[in-house]
Amino acid sequence: MANNLAIGMIETVGLTALLEAADAALKAADVEMTGWDKVGSGLATGFFKGEVAAVKAAVEAGAEAGGQVGQIVCVNVIPRPHDDLGDLGDWM
Repeated sequence: MANNLAIGMIETVGLTALLEAADAALKAADVEMTGWDKVGSGLATGFFKGEVAAVKAAVEAGAEAGGQVGQIVCVNVIPRPHDDLGDLGDWM
């Protein structure tokens, strides 16, 4: 990944909260949703990428919106991730 890019993650309890969070995140900033995954025990995580500031704004907006309809478990942004993280899955 380029140095000005970031990975953002929003983990929720249930798919409804993730859908709400993802919709708000995509509307809030110029980011791309690269995928999502069912973690287990009702948890689901959405993955976003874009410029660092945009990803931060997107996941904050997504967490706020998702929290209105369900439970947000975790929100994380990794600025300028190492290129080898792309080897972990198709979500990048």
